[in-house]
Amino acid sequence: MFHTVQYRPLRLITQNSLSNICLKLMFSRLITFERISKSWFSSHSLVGNKNIILMGPPGAGKTTVGRIVGQKLDCPAIDIDDDVLERTWNMSVAEKLQDVGNEQFLEEEGKALLKFSASGSVISLTGSNPMHTAGMQHVKRNGIVVYLDVPTMVIMSRLKSMKVDRIVGQGPATSLKDILQFRKQFYKRWYDVRVLCGGNMAAEVVAEKVLDAVKRYQNSEVETYVSTRSSQKNSHKYFSDVVIEGLASDGGLFVPERGLPELTAEEWQTLIGATYAERAQVILERCIHPADIPASKLREIVGTAYGENFTCSKIAPVRHLTGNQFLLELFHGPTASFKDFALQIMPHIFAYCIPRSCNYLVLVATSGDTGSAVLDGFSRLHDTDKQRIAVMSFFPEDGVSPIQKSQMIGCQKENAWSVGVKSDFDFCQTAMKKIFTNSDYTGYLTVEYGTALAAANSINWARLLPQVVYHASAYLDLVHQGIITFGDPVDVCIPTGNFGNILAALYAKMMGIPIRKCICASNENNVLTDFIRTGIYDLRGRKLVPTFSPAVDILKSSNLERYLHLIADGDGQLVMQLYNQLENQGHFRLQKDLLEKLQRDLVAGWCSEEDCLAAIHSVYSTTGYILDTHTAVAKVVADRLQDKTCPIIISSTAHYSKFAPAILRALRITEIKQNPLSQLHLLSSYSPLPPVHWGLLATLKKNENEGHRVCAADLSMLMSCIETLIQNHFMKVF
Repeated sequence: MFHTVQYRPLRLITQNSLSNICLKLMFSRLITFERISKSWFSSHSLVGNKNIILMGPPGAGKTTVGRIVGQKLDCPAIDIDDDVLERTWNMSVAEKLQDVGNEQFLEEEGKALLKFSASGSVISLTGSNPMHTAGMQHVKRNGIVVYLDVPTMVIMSRLKSMKVDRIVGQGPATSLKDILQFRKQFYKRWYDVRVLCGGNMAAEVVAEKVLDAVKRYQNSEVETYVSTRSSQKNSHKYFSDVVIEGLASDGGLFVPERGLPELTAEEWQTLIGATYAERAQVILERCIHPADIPASKLREIVGTAYGENFTCSKIAPVRHLTGNQFLLELFHGPTASFKDFALQIMPHIFAYCIPRSCNYLVLVATSGDTGSAVLDGFSRLHDTDKQRIAVMSFFPEDGVSPIQKSQMIGCQKENAWSVGVKSDFDFCQTAMKKIFTNSDYTGYLTVEYGTALAAANSINWARLLPQVVYHASAYLDLVHQGIITFGDPVDVCIPTGNFGNILAALYAKMMGIPIRKCICASNENNVLTDFIRTGIYDLRGRKLVPTFSPAVDILKSSNLERYLHLIADGDGQLVMQLYNQLENQGHFRLQKDLLEKLQRDLVAGWCSEEDCLAAIHSVYSTTGYILDTHTAVAKVVADRLQDKTCPIIISSTAHYSKFAPAILRALRITEIKQNPLSQLHLLSSYSPLPPVHWGLLATLKKNENEGHRVCAADLSMLMSCIETLIQNHFMKVF
């Protein structure tokens, strides 16, 4: 029995920090995409008159899977090859191809598709249907296109065993592999949902996956987000909401209510030979509902984010260091740190999700690397988006390296500004949270200037989610290189301050990547090491110690809250109690069962300044490779804590060029000049491995004489600075 398709009303996007009157004045608009109403279908019914359209390469199993799905839904199964083309032409498809040739065949096939009409059916397309634009537009109007994504090598093996000789485009001068690779661009253009199909996956299993994928597509209501401090069962948000709001109104952080999706081992293995962008697309599709960002738009965003702006074609290559240690190089982006992986994609996600009727000022607090990455990322938006989206980065004026400061100043653009604060990172981060939860102030900015505030720190879910990709990708690269087989465990060691990077690794583990232990590496600001070992988070009497690894000079680790919510099985009330106690008393203690859970995932150690420099010197002396100071911290801790029973992947989170004075000191080069550009030229003269980062050199050369604002460590002064910059940018633009 068929049911009528019901579309629920377009959803109003709100910002929780705005007062009701501000909402009426500024945000009475509907979001520009539709969400389909909550309407699950059983295994024996189909929603409305929509078709399920199966698309994929020849040999993907579309016909067989289509028949099984049709049987389960008790609806017609139509094969375009057998039921449409051959009946229309009164000859076999192979005969038609031989008769008219490749180009004319595509046109004839497209014309036949344009005359075809069906409803409430399962339709199996030909492998070449997606190459005809008008034909695909016609069938897509009344259907959900499901892409059966089968690895190319599997398809080639199947076609060889089937002795298929009727592939459009096949000939002496063109290999089958080239044809299949060429066609992928057309498949990726049209699909609504994707089903990953492993080589040994039975058609029955694929059919169930098709049904699950269509159910998910039609039911966006179940993929919601909650605050880590929420005890209310109805306080749900959607992905678009949490991207815009950043921080929850109760001070908590947003997390997926039902956790992240888990991919099967067979699904992961289909990505072993994939590029970084292809892996990112698949993982993000599973985590972002198409009602929030359709697959076609997400592909455009991913392609923009992970393209020519990275200096290495592999984006996040894995390099063997020594023994069982491997480096995950996360510094090939435009600003030379791992923050680029989130901040080359997050601005485009943000620009897509926000309402068009309001200006947004994105605020970020940085301990070093985030600042230049967020400025660069938002400055790459389209001009129309830059007119309505600006970003402001607050950093400790005397708490970052000279090159980091020069880079942040040099990354300033017409919609991107840096502000030095006469304090440390913890003050900057705490000030940002207070500003976001001050409804009077945010409401005033909305009414007075038509401008809302948003966050770009890793407290924003759209900052954290893309980091999951590179941890998964690193494991798949080790499999692809033959170092391990899928299912073998690895450990990861990550220099950790705000807990975002290591949390992303834990999320990758939840999604099915066989990570055994996550090793948390701290510098002398080792509050996390103490906490993981004892269960006591204690800030009493602690003062931040400036170190050679400033990006992890942090005492209050924001993203730890998300992990505690996870191991507490979503107990928001408990998380609220812990963080109220931390705020009011400066410490909290985990109960025994939670500490045991934590220690099953995490181990921790810390590294002194002397050991950090010694590690840089030792690795360079033995391998010719230069570690940055943060990677050196992780290397020292990995050496101490690994048991050498499995490979360990060390996150190399920044390029050494950003910390030239410390590197020169570690390499025992006595001539250290004060000018950052001179320091980089001196390092470059040693022909180091890897070379000095090109983007850093270019930024410093171009912007040696630029200035920046400096602000006192006073909340009211920061708020005044924000207002002034809003006046200068948005009032001038509009």
